[in-house]
This record gives sequence, C-alpha cells and structure tokens, in this order.
Amino acid sequence: MSEETTEKSSKYAIVEHGGKQFRVEEGDLFTIDRVVGEEVGASIEFGKPLLVQDGSDIKIGAPIVEGSKVTATVLGHERGKKILIFKFKKRKKYRKRRGHRQELTRLRIDSIN
Repeated sequence: MSEETTEKSSKYAIVEHGGKQFRVEEGDLFTIDRVVGEEVGASIEFGKPLLVQDGSDIKIGAPIVEGSKVTATVLGHERGKKILIFKFKKRKKYRKRRGHRQELTRLRIDSIN
C-alpha cells in the first residue's frame, strides 16, 4: 500500500512586524497594526523575515534570514472591533467606561524572495 502525499510545495515565510510574528504565503491577505505614511496601493517590504521555506529548502535566521525579503501591497486602512474598558470601585460611586478601536492596515503578500 503506498501513501500519496497531498502537500503542495508552497513558499512561505515567518515575518515580524510590530512585535508580532506572522506566517505568510504569496497571495495571502492579512491585517497588521497601522503602517503610518503608506497610501493604498503602495508596496512595502518586511525587513525581518525570521524563516523562509521554499518546498523542502528551509532557511532559519539567526535572528533574521540575510538576503531575503517579503514584499506586500497595502489594500486599505481600517479600524478593528471596539474593545470596552470599564473601571469600577465598589462603594465609592466610581465608574468609568471607555472604548478603544485599534487602527489596522490590510495587506496582500506579493512575493517572497
């Protein structure tokens, strides 16, 4: 009995932006914290690829993979879901309610080199 592998030999990378790590593939759409100064349609480059895999070839950075880059296109800017912050002190008639919406940027990964 032979097993067939259905793995696709895709190229992916793990990049860091804003203190967070993301696993991205070419063509992926994802959301990160707001990238200031970039207009819709602009191309940006992630400077910190931590790992790059191309099929069976894996390159692990120490701490980053030298000579590799990940480019993405800005699709738009949006705001995240509202988070409510409620402060309360018992028996003091102190109640404070505030809300926060995170500024976000929507990206599409164009290439991993």
